Amino acid sequence: MTEDFLDQKEKEFSIFRVLVGVAIGMLILVSFFAGSFYGEEFGLLPIDEPLPEEIAKETEKEEYIPVMEHERAIIGVVEEVSPAVISIVATKDVPIIERHFDVFEDPFGFRFQVPQYEDRGTERREVGGGSGFIISPEGMVLTNRHVVEDESAEYTIFTNEGEKFDAEVIARDPIQDLAIMRIQGEEIFPTVRLGDSSKAIIGQTAIAIGNALGEFKNTVSVGVVSGLDRTISVIEGGRVYTFEGVIQTDAAINRGNSGGPLLNLDGEVIGINTAMVIGAQNIGFSIPINVAKRTIESVVTHGRIVYPFLGVRYFIVDQKVMEENNLPVDYGAWVVGERGEPAVFPGSAAEKAGMKEWDIILEFDGKRISRDNHLARVIVEYDPGDEISLLIMRDGKEMLVEAVLGERSE
Repeated sequence: MTEDFLDQKEKEFSIFRVLVGVAIGMLILVSFFAGSFYGEEFGLLPIDEPLPEEIAKETEKEEYIPVMEHERAIIGVVEEVSPAVISIVATKDVPIIERHFDVFEDPFGFRFQVPQYEDRGTERREVGGGSGFIISPEGMVLTNRHVVEDESAEYTIFTNEGEKFDAEVIARDPIQDLAIMRIQGEEIFPTVRLGDSSKAIIGQTAIAIGNALGEFKNTVSVGVVSGLDRTISVIEGGRVYTFEGVIQTDAAINRGNSGGPLLNLDGEVIGINTAMVIGAQNIGFSIPINVAKRTIESVVTHGRIVYPFLGVRYFIVDQKVMEENNLPVDYGAWVVGERGEPAVFPGSAAEKAGMKEWDIILEFDGKRISRDNHLARVIVEYDPGDEISLLIMRDGKEMLVEAVLGERSE
């Protein structure tokens, strides 16, 4: 009885499996035919048929470049340039002043301490530093002026490989925050390649290398070119310096990075890292390398840094300056003295040309002077001794004067 019952159940289970298999097969067939029908109805295509030409063109894209290629490019730049990026350390003898307290008693019996200071001679100390990069096989180095500002200090250079060299400052730029040094040694040094900063584009990758915080040599930070043609003012030693046309970047520039290179993905230097905004998030500035090229050329040619010099103090005129001072024009360079200083430098090219205070320089050798085209920016395109013409306005009347540019050196 039991065996008959089990045989019966087995037969029922086999029939059930057959029915399930048939049902699944029917579902597959229905799905296939329905897919074909609705695919045609709604414009869908079987996966094994090619896309129509008009759709294929729309889906075509440029070849995808993986992120790793970008990383390889950065790594390649760092490996190529790092041997030519150096750390600069300034040292000097500083006085050792020892303080102690002497106890005195006044006539009324009150005791009190009076600080006394005693000179214990001098000791050698590190007083500053920064970064730089080698621009010639003979060991010429480009850095910031404020890195090597102290003329009484001695400077030592450390390479990325840990080699140590003495170095001398050849020239400090009187206008730009630039300086040229020379490594004292007979070796042939690795160099950087100088690019063309006029081709820099907002958004392109920017790589900064330098001696961060004066402690972490050849620190690398990566960002983008955030802005171009910026104007910034920097306070150094109680004086305010204005730099025009600088490159803004979000590649982190820390104290000690000053003087280091700002690079593109081709490994070319496009700027010299010079300043950061304190309290901001990665807002740094670099002097365009094209500006530095003139400094380098001047040192190579003249042995010092020279600039053409007109010899006037001025304010750039715009709509606001015109309205506030009742001027006849809304552009130009208004020749005005400042803080007791004369508007026209004695013995300068401007004085020899007959210029006077309150004159407005409208054009410099045919180039219109405006907020976007400062006199300082125009004049650096010339050399000392060049003859130029100035269109000026005096007492509401335009007049043309001729001048021979003088020389401003370090």
